[in-house]
Amino acid sequence: MTTRPTRRFDYETSGSAIYTESFRRIRQGADLSAFTSEQAQVAVRMIHAAGDLDLPRHIVFHPELVTAARTALRAGAPIFVDAHMIDSGITRRRLPADNEVRCLLRDDRAAELAAEWGTTRSAAAVSLWGQDLAGAVVAIGNAPTALFHLLEIIADGGPRPAAVIGVPVGFVGSAESKQALADSDLGVPWLVVHGHRGGSAMAASAVNALASESEL
Repeated sequence: MTTRPTRRFDYETSGSAIYTESFRRIRQGADLSAFTSEQAQVAVRMIHAAGDLDLPRHIVFHPELVTAARTALRAGAPIFVDAHMIDSGITRRRLPADNEVRCLLRDDRAAELAAEWGTTRSAAAVSLWGQDLAGAVVAIGNAPTALFHLLEIIADGGPRPAAVIGVPVGFVGSAESKQALADSDLGVPWLVVHGHRGGSAMAASAVNALASESEL
């Protein structure tokens, strides 16, 4: 039998209360004035995932990002991600059309292409998305090389996704890849977090917010 430990600290134990109070504090403490109400829904989720009230200073939305992503998701578009942690973090019950989430990082072909091309598996895996990339929602939270590779595919005339969440984390290529996405003129709406911040949790939180249009 599992014995309950002696409670020694005063803390909230209700999951629903913690959830509600967390988002109340975010909306009270974060400056969301730069965002539309729909963008703020996404930003709040990302702040919650990052635990960073300063994050809004670094989040930038293409004006059409929210509408484009939600329209694609409602139509059943697949979601392509660069890391399995994003796949795990996406809440399936939020997806409006039982959308498929795909990560091909562990596909043997990704390793083979990476070796042949002299790049990362994350970048090579993007090429395996193929024609299904057209009209899809993309969330990149781990590898700057994946985001750069995606932009190169589109620039070469490849299939264009409906929306790109570009938030790769790190200190090598992260800031540069996100700036390249924001500076691109490829006709694809985007969301970025400028600088070194990012990560799988942040990318998954953005997808979850876009998948559900309910107010927090």
